[in-house]
Amino acid sequence: MTPIMSRYGNGQAAIQLVDQDGHPFMTASVAHDVNIAHDCVIIKNYSENEGILEALIEADIIEKPFCEIPTGFVTLYVAILK
Repeated sequence: MTPIMSRYGNGQAAIQLVDQDGHPFMTASVAHDVNIAHDCVIIKNYSENEGILEALIEADIIEKPFCEIPTGFVTLYVAILK
């Protein structure tokens, strides 16, 4: 998988993963109504994205999360982009 970096409408970082043919595979990030630094990203690590947090860390795309955002039944993770 190859990460494609972009920005959501609110300016937060977005990470989309594409396969070897350039087809979208998954979106690893989410936008949320919180203020985060420009070099940070919010990671969705539940449901179909379970395990992506660890994979992004191992791939040296993000640092280990420094903050958690509880959102009802799930937790989002804020990490610095590398």
